[in-house]
Amino acid sequence: MKLDRVRMITLCAMFAAVTAIFAQIEIPLPIVPISGQTLAVGLTATILGSRYGAVAMLCYVGMGAIGLPVFAEAKGGAQVLVGPTGGYIFGFIVTAFVTGWILERTKFNLTWALVANTIGMVITLVMGCIQLKYVLDMSWTQALAVGVYPFIVVGLIKAFLASWIGITVRKRLVHAKLLRVSKLEKAAS
Repeated sequence: MKLDRVRMITLCAMFAAVTAIFAQIEIPLPIVPISGQTLAVGLTATILGSRYGAVAMLCYVGMGAIGLPVFAEAKGGAQVLVGPTGGYIFGFIVTAFVTGWILERTKFNLTWALVANTIGMVITLVMGCIQLKYVLDMSWTQALAVGVYPFIVVGLIKAFLASWIGITVRKRLVHAKLLRVSKLEKAAS
């Protein structure tokens, strides 16, 4: 049991690092860049589930909060978290938990992963839009135009990729006995 816990903590740290790497893959836009972070969040939740997915994202946010350059554009520090894009970053924690939670209560397959990751994308966009609106003192129309609409199509593509790759990797990790299937997941199967 202790070995499983160490393995899961190691996986959480690895996925926090993967998220930091994916954050550097970006398409710059004026206020909020399109980055690989949300793909990494979806992968993390699809592979690790709710609890460990959220822990991995807490670890990622914590690394950035103390100043490590893990956010998009190699930024770090608390100022990023209270800035225009901070809502998206805090949304990663909620997104990872909810995405994993849905999969644990349904089934870890491509269809449910796509549903869960799409809902996760919406959560991230909503949380990001709310903070963007208030930090930049925008109207809701402006916040949606800048912080949601440009990300819908690419978000759906990332949701599909996170689902497809995540389910494939998860199955292989379970088969290799590197990832255990939870009691809740067994009951849902």
